[in-house]
Amino acid sequence: ESMSGIAVGLNKGYKVTKRTPKARQSRRKGAPTRRRAFVKEVIREAVGFAPYERRLIELCKNNLDKRALRYAKHKLGTHHRAKAKRAEMQEVAFRLRQEAAKALAKEKEAAKK
Repeated sequence: ESMSGIAVGLNKGYKVTKRTPKARQSRRKGAPTRRRAFVKEVIREAVGFAPYERRLIELCKNNLDKRALRYAKHKLGTHHRAKAKRAEMQEVAFRLRQEAAKALAKEKEAAKK
C-alpha cells in the first residue's frame, strides 16, 4: 500500500519509499538445521523420553488427544508448547505402532515357513 500524499482517506500520509531491513540474527536463532536435527536425534536416542513424555505417548496411543494436550499444557506451561509437544509425541506413537506392525508381520511370515 502506498501513501497518497493526501492527509485524509484510506491511503493518507506522506509519500515514502518502503525500506526492507536485513533480517535480524535473533529471528533465525533456533531454526531447524541438519546439524541441530542430528544432535537432537542422537540425544533422544541416548537419553530416551522423560516420564511425562512417556505418559503423553500412552495417552496418544489410546486416542486421548484432548487429555494429552491438557497434560502437556500443565507440564509445559503454554498452549503453544503443549500443542507442539503433543504433535511430536503423536508422531512417536505412530512410529512405534508402525514398528510393532512390521514386527508382527515378520513374525507371521516366519511362522508360515
